[in-house]
Amino acid sequence: MIALVPPGVYAPQEDTELLAGALSDEPLPPGAHVLDVGTGSGALALEAARRGSRVTAVDVSWSAVWAARLNARVAGLPVRILHGNLFEPVREETFDLILANPPYVPAPEAHRRPPRGAARAWDAGGDGRLVVDRICRQAPGLLRPGGVLLLVQSALSGPDLTVGQLRTAGLKAAVTRRRRIALGPVLRGRERWLRERGLLSAADDKEELVVVRAELPV
Repeated sequence: MIALVPPGVYAPQEDTELLAGALSDEPLPPGAHVLDVGTGSGALALEAARRGSRVTAVDVSWSAVWAARLNARVAGLPVRILHGNLFEPVREETFDLILANPPYVPAPEAHRRPPRGAARAWDAGGDGRLVVDRICRQAPGLLRPGGVLLLVQSALSGPDLTVGQLRTAGLKAAVTRRRRIALGPVLRGRERWLRERGLLSAADDKEELVVVRAELPV
């Protein structure tokens, strides 16, 4: 249960639930070091902490940082929550598990993300990969041998590209979970643009979410 989700902070939704299910499948020993990057309200960080993990959470939004800190305090769970852009606050550390629910929604503004506001939690450039690509480049270097990256994204933003980039980086990667959901208000608002781009077919009225799991071999 999340106590606080203030305006401008991403509220737990179907993608959070899908990633939480993937987290529950991971055989984490007590004390495993877990990173939740782009934590938002802290929902996934708290799920990891409930399993006895040592959890660090990072978000670029100060509103999200304060919300996650409050939610961790209310839950009585020890989570280290840092402000920063993706991996910058933890670039000298390594982790047994990295969780990522990044912005992944394709947006007409092809080469930039919104500087502020709620859309910063989902808009990710024309192909939806402005942040996903950064995670694919940087996350492998923060994994311990045997460590795992779990990343949730939309099928609209190229999960095959994600898998390919992670394999090129030396990880064993595959899509492990899928869920089709109704188009939410953001996608409905740009449905015509998505169809013109060929990202949605004329008959498709749903979005597919996927979890990519990537493991660094021992």
